[in-house]
Amino acid sequence: MDFSEDFVGWPEPRTVFPIAGVDLRVLPGDHPFYSANREAIAENWVSETAANLHLFDGRMIFQKRLALTSEGLAGEGYMIPFSTFMYWRRQPERQGGIHLFAYPVIESSDGALVAIRMGAHTANPGQVYFAAGSLEPEDTFDGRCDLEHNMRREVLEETGFDLRDAQAGEGYFATYHRRTVTVLKMFRFDLTADEIVERIHAHMLVADDKEIAGAVAIRSADPEAYSYNFAMLPVIDWYFHKSSLT
Repeated sequence: MDFSEDFVGWPEPRTVFPIAGVDLRVLPGDHPFYSANREAIAENWVSETAANLHLFDGRMIFQKRLALTSEGLAGEGYMIPFSTFMYWRRQPERQGGIHLFAYPVIESSDGALVAIRMGAHTANPGQVYFAAGSLEPEDTFDGRCDLEHNMRREVLEETGFDLRDAQAGEGYFATYHRRTVTVLKMFRFDLTADEIVERIHAHMLVADDKEIAGAVAIRSADPEAYSYNFAMLPVIDWYFHKSSLT
């Protein structure tokens, strides 16, 4: 696999395109970005936790190399402390690594999308995006990331919905911007958007994980409708443009 230059030959940033599959290896040892920036990462974490006492320095998977071929996305990454990612994302050029995460795109029976709003104590307070999270150790099996497991786990924890009850779309899509790669898969539930939102709000009352502050129904590609995470904008534009053509 040729990892010589990141994103060479890829479609334009902030566009959504189909991919044939995903194969992400997790390598032993420390990510080079972490090894080279330990002191700065520790200093930044002091500032991050001073501003938000609820942050937790768990472990996540961070890509070192990523390639797009006719067989899909192939990557090599390492386990890193979350504090490493928080430092990396503050860098203007974001060199040294690539953040890849999976978006389970929840579609309702009446043609809307349903997303969640993050709580004030999280790393993305107030932002609206699909129930999702970084790849974590429990999403890794036999040295490879399992995106389907990650999506099911995150959606169940945050919304109470089991993706196995939805009609899954065929194949994956991807989009990227500022060295962040989002892998998408569609999941359609036989419920209206209002019904899905209502059930998520009911789940919030009993959930162990209190990360979200609510759920929203997205009915247009208007980028100003909510306080969207930047990764959401190409997805909603793609979905509602695609829907208008069918």
